[in-house]
Amino acid sequence: MACCKEAKIVKDSVIILKGSVQTYAWGKLGQSSAVADLASNAETGLTIDPNTPYAELWMGTHAKGPCLLASSGESLSSLISEKPSYVGDAVLAAFPKPGQLPFLFKVLSVNKALSIQAHPNKTLAEQLHSLRPEHYPDANHKPEMAIALTKFEGLCGFRPKEEIVNFMKKVPELSEIVGYTLVSSLEDADGDVAVSKALKACFTALMTVDVELVANNLATLVERLQKAVDGGENTESELGDLILRVHRDFAGDVGCFVFYFLNYMVLEPGQAMFLQANLPHAYLAGDCMECMACSDNVVRAGLTPKYKDVQTLCDMLTYECRPAAANMFPSEACPNDPALSFYNPPVPDFAVDRMHVETTGSYKIRALESGSIILVVKGSGQCGAVSLKRGSILFVPANQAADIITTSKTIIMFRAYCSL
Repeated sequence: MACCKEAKIVKDSVIILKGSVQTYAWGKLGQSSAVADLASNAETGLTIDPNTPYAELWMGTHAKGPCLLASSGESLSSLISEKPSYVGDAVLAAFPKPGQLPFLFKVLSVNKALSIQAHPNKTLAEQLHSLRPEHYPDANHKPEMAIALTKFEGLCGFRPKEEIVNFMKKVPELSEIVGYTLVSSLEDADGDVAVSKALKACFTALMTVDVELVANNLATLVERLQKAVDGGENTESELGDLILRVHRDFAGDVGCFVFYFLNYMVLEPGQAMFLQANLPHAYLAGDCMECMACSDNVVRAGLTPKYKDVQTLCDMLTYECRPAAANMFPSEACPNDPALSFYNPPVPDFAVDRMHVETTGSYKIRALESGSIILVVKGSGQCGAVSLKRGSILFVPANQAADIITTSKTIIMFRAYCSL
């Protein structure tokens, strides 16, 4: 759906929603969480507990955390089942599941590392759901995109081969676990196929090694790094600060060694990364918008108390070495609207608009052929009889434009929709 594509306008009203708050252990506590702040400002009735980790705000029709209509408490799923035209004809043709949007929109507030993970493609998702539905709750794939709201840290994709080999030479504890023969095979590998094969062997050896060997070598590494830090030495070349920080939350976990294999990413507000199927990643700290296919399938193998499926993860990953910058996903500016930029990943399930309006007055939200969800993250305004503020969540039916009268100098909104 291009920026300037016209759609037939209908005259239904925008609908105020209540999102669903998830309190996972890795979330930010109390008022420090953007999730808590947004939810308490909106129509959820949330009273913030300073000791509760507010991790995710879900906006969509996923059964685990469905949106409700603020006016009635009816689910958004029920509404679009009754009025399928709200989803859009083209979307319904491509994603015909009744009462479901093909995307799930979220806010994440990350206080400590999420799991070392990847998401399955559709074929693998169907297999995993059939074999272990208690761990893989649906048969859908889960490509996803993270857009930073604050400085946001994460791991994404395998580092360039030279960086990984350099770490394995510099960090003796890592070489001890992986095995010197495999380290040499990666160093000597030439060409994409050979590098991929050698990288898979090294990473699988790390992830499947005896847990006691991991714990002993990690303890040695942490002790060495801490002594160096205490002595005023710079341990940046060995990722010292990162390893020590994560180890405080996950002592003895093999995931602490994964930093040496995956790119360390730092996103500034508005920057994004797209996580396609089979791409290894982990979120470390910060607040972000996240949009994904409507699924909750995650294959985990470290830095988590949840179910770990190590062999599946090692078998499924795409072993491709790329620099960190290659994992950035840039937005595109709309030539007809200087306030609008959009993130359109190479999947039909979802795309995201970012609207950053700097002047008071009228702003028109474009009509799309897809039903969409809008979150106000900054500022205030009026949409007809609906008052908007930080945390307001709107559902906009397909083929409907909306006029916003801004009442603050700046209003920032994110909008998720299906892009066919």
